[in-house]
Amino acid sequence: MKAKSAQNSRTTITELMIPSYANFGGKIHGGILLSLMDKVAYATATKHSGAYCVTVSVDNVDFLQPVEVGELVSMMASVNYVGNSSMIIGIKVIAENVKSGLVKHTNTSYFTMVAKNEDGSLMTVPSLILNSKDDVRRFAEAVKRKQLRKGYQEQMEAEKSAFTFEKQKELISGQRCEVHI
Repeated sequence: MKAKSAQNSRTTITELMIPSYANFGGKIHGGILLSLMDKVAYATATKHSGAYCVTVSVDNVDFLQPVEVGELVSMMASVNYVGNSSMIIGIKVIAENVKSGLVKHTNTSYFTMVAKNEDGSLMTVPSLILNSKDDVRRFAEAVKRKQLRKGYQEQMEAEKSAFTFEKQKELISGQRCEVHI
């Protein structure tokens, strides 16, 4: 399988934010933005792998600034990391007010996608050619993010298995809750 560069699969999707995408506060629903991010992640992963891909996980969905009706939202995605069948897709989201020219960064997220064969089994994806210092940085950051997530998951599992009811009550003491047991 021939390696591919990140440049080969970079994808940008731009969409006008219309009133039906807005919540009661007049801001664009986060779910609309997540759906668009999922679409661009799929397109990018499919371009790299040449196969059907599915979303496995999403990291860093922090909405930094609201998106308004009438703004153009662009989702810029690239393959930042590849494993055997998995790819981490980095997505930068910007919103542009076309009247004022104001451009704002609203989100950066990382979608883990896996490639599937026709029978639904996992398939090996092409390795990633890193052509720039930014490509190397993105790949290294993805490796570090994977290590940190694994460590967090292991630590949380250990904490959960060691939790007693007394420890749970102690932990939530002083929080905004009432225990009525």
